[in-house]
Amino acid sequence: MGSISKRSKYFDNAKFILIFLVVFGHLISPLKEHDGILFTLYSAIFLFHMPAFILISGYFAKGYKKPGYLKKSVKKILIPYFIFQSIYSVYYYLNGQEDKLNFDLLHPHWTLWFLMSLFCWNLLLYIFAELRWKGLVIAIAFGIGVGYVDHIGSFLSLSRTFVFFPYFLMGYLLNGNQLKRIIRAKYSLPLGILIISVTLLLVGFGFPKDAVPWLLGDTSYANMGGKEVTDGLLRGLQYGVTFIVMFGFLALIPSTQFKLTKIGERTLYIYLFHGFIIKSFQTFIPDERLNSISGNYLLLFIISFLICKILGSYFMKKYTQPLVELKV
Repeated sequence: MGSISKRSKYFDNAKFILIFLVVFGHLISPLKEHDGILFTLYSAIFLFHMPAFILISGYFAKGYKKPGYLKKSVKKILIPYFIFQSIYSVYYYLNGQEDKLNFDLLHPHWTLWFLMSLFCWNLLLYIFAELRWKGLVIAIAFGIGVGYVDHIGSFLSLSRTFVFFPYFLMGYLLNGNQLKRIIRAKYSLPLGILIISVTLLLVGFGFPKDAVPWLLGDTSYANMGGKEVTDGLLRGLQYGVTFIVMFGFLALIPSTQFKLTKIGERTLYIYLFHGFIIKSFQTFIPDERLNSISGNYLLLFIISFLICKILGSYFMKKYTQPLVELKV
């Protein structure tokens, strides 16, 4: 893999695959209830794709102590959140999803939770980074404990902020040599293939449909079907499984430069804009038509790939950069 540099082809390849999984997962979300294969893919994807994305984000947050880092985070994360939160408010009103035009900046719309949480994770580094690996244990404890707060939810994306923070902190704590030893060890590739294969088999044969909310991390244990003392143990187990599957995935990522590698640099554009396409499909295409394509897996892959290809293009970045990065 060579050195894991700031503009590493390895990470760009990983981010491209992960953003494809994000788009594909959102595309099949309304279809998964009618197709066992799609449900398996959806559950397996949501088990690790955002944790892996978040870990990579944490890996590149090592300069949080540098002067101007917080100001840069406000410009690159928080202001785009406010902009797109407002745009989504208008969009939901126009497509009939909301009866009233309501600009609520404190409850992130759909995918925008990631920006709100990402800004909070950067702030949390000022506390947890100094604790190093002890901080990771505490972060996991917070992630488990927050599930017992009955009214935790989408407000400021607090639930997801605490549930997913351990992955961000893990990414920050890992240095390039440590990550390289883990994902490029002699047996990492075959072990990664085995982990992903076993995960798909276990999810396909044994993952209950009512357990999907556990993968989203957006609400309390009580709101997922009843608060039990043992729920914390289940989330702890989920952390362990997710870490294993996540590193199994990362072990499969090549470091070679491909034509699609460049799109890995523009995943934020795909993330922010793909929701308008997916939501338009769900709004304007009749349910029976959507259900009719649920078994056409190749078509669903092609649609997801085209969305990534178009939204991750240089053309898209050129004309939307003022909106996304506040650059003219």
